[in-house]
Amino acid sequence: MDGRIFGLDIQLGFDVIMQGIAVFIMFALLSYILFEPVRKILEDRKNRIADEIDQAAADQAEAAKLKAEYDHKLKNVEKEADALMAQARKKALKREEEIVAGAKEEAARIIESANHEAELAKIGARDQMKQEMVKMAVLMAGKFIQNQMDEADQNALVDQTLQEMGDKTWLQE
Repeated sequence: MDGRIFGLDIQLGFDVIMQGIAVFIMFALLSYILFEPVRKILEDRKNRIADEIDQAAADQAEAAKLKAEYDHKLKNVEKEADALMAQARKKALKREEEIVAGAKEEAARIIESANHEAELAKIGARDQMKQEMVKMAVLMAGKFIQNQMDEADQNALVDQTLQEMGDKTWLQE
């Protein structure tokens, strides 16, 4: 051997070129067979993660929207409750006024009825007194006829009867 570590000859150059071409073909073939599916898997995973992130953002936006809607409804419920309470108070006050007005009307009717009954009793008492006066007049006439009184006695008898009955009773009608 001529002192070299390896001999550079044509066969070696050809073998190196063939080895290089074989490695390149193998790299291309393995790249197509192995790396392409791995890239596809990685791309699919990347897309899936991006979709999940987008979905999470959409879910978060929807949750924020629902929370805002819930808060709005909660405020409206409080307003509606206040409105219902105010309406119930107004209705209760109106009912109270109706009850008081009804009680006043009933009291007025009772008073009117009592006044009417008192008036009827008063009229009845007057009628009874008039009947008694008529009876007294008849009795007095009977006494007058019995006694055949003169005019002075007759006037004295009328005055006495009027004093017994009272001037007020005779003058009322």
